[in-house]
Amino acid sequence: MQIQPKDYYEGDTFERIKQYSDKLETPCLVVDTATFARQLDELIACFPYAKTYYAIKANPAVELLKILDERGCNFDVASRYELDKVLSIGVTGDRVSYGNTIKKSKDIRYFHENGVDLFATDSEADLRNIAQAAPGARVFVRILTEGSQTADWPLSRKFGCQTDMALDLCVLARELGLIPYGISFHVGSQQRDIGAWDSAIAKVKWIFERLQEEHGIQLKMANLGGGFPANYLSRTNDLQTYAEEITRFLREDFDDNFPEIILEPGRSLVANAGVLVSEVVLISRKNRTGLHRWVYTDIGKFGGMIETMDEAIKYPVYVEKTGEVEEVVIAGPTCDSADILYENYKYELPLNLAMGDRMYWFSTGAYTTTYSAIEFNGFPPLKAYFI
Repeated sequence: MQIQPKDYYEGDTFERIKQYSDKLETPCLVVDTATFARQLDELIACFPYAKTYYAIKANPAVELLKILDERGCNFDVASRYELDKVLSIGVTGDRVSYGNTIKKSKDIRYFHENGVDLFATDSEADLRNIAQAAPGARVFVRILTEGSQTADWPLSRKFGCQTDMALDLCVLARELGLIPYGISFHVGSQQRDIGAWDSAIAKVKWIFERLQEEHGIQLKMANLGGGFPANYLSRTNDLQTYAEEITRFLREDFDDNFPEIILEPGRSLVANAGVLVSEVVLISRKNRTGLHRWVYTDIGKFGGMIETMDEAIKYPVYVEKTGEVEEVVIAGPTCDSADILYENYKYELPLNLAMGDRMYWFSTGAYTTTYSAIEFNGFPPLKAYFI
């Protein structure tokens, strides 16, 4: 059965996107800002007790940042370049956290000079850099969590530390004149198992208690990260279900005395608002008796579809032609053999699909423009439009 727009977009949203994109050259991304705003409002309603720190890396478009600003949201910033972007629209540093645990001393100082006093960390070296470049700042320690087996885009190993080290870092932070403020974690992007938050929150509670009992340190904040899903081929529970379960986990560990709760959504807010439009460049078979056609399109891994690496994220693909279908391999346009989007997982596309036909990639508003290469094979970065 072929993908249908009504299963992914409300009302006439897709038709409006399609009509707008008809006059555009492919490849391009079209983002519906009304969908973004609606999903942001839903998140705020589902977590009324939490502060939203939008993960700018998902999609840093000013059009989206302004919607967040209007609703009083905060921002999870990973570099000085992202910081400059939010400062340019009038956001002040007290609404920003430097959420990247890998950062230069000069960048820490730049953030601090611009009013940012909330910093993530997961190592002694980074913590000492913060103490030197941002004296007196608040810090939160990122811990390692499980969830890599059930997240479509895992975020383990590179970021975070074990719980015993988190204790040591909080104690050291106080000794260095910093404020040990909280604990953070990330259960993995596109996390389908809500239970991943349960074990992570339990770790946070344990750290809170140990620091209070053994060191007299009272933490104030728990950063639950992101991980809320978008609508790809592998469907998930709705956001309301995530919110109900996560709230239950918090109550089980903290009763009704929640610490300050921070969320860092990105994908869940903007992915569903976007449609990436591409064109079929070539269709071929590798031999006379080949069972699968190869469909080459003008968007590939280096044009913004890097999350198809290892076929991790499976985007819904829609074409207007109908009729008998056949399994195909989908590949990008560049001169790199790694630029194959889906080979093991076979998409079914109509036999009458032809060169020049358009392909519509649903739920592509997140991590496409930001992953787009500058000039591989001379192709320009992915263009984005906001309606």
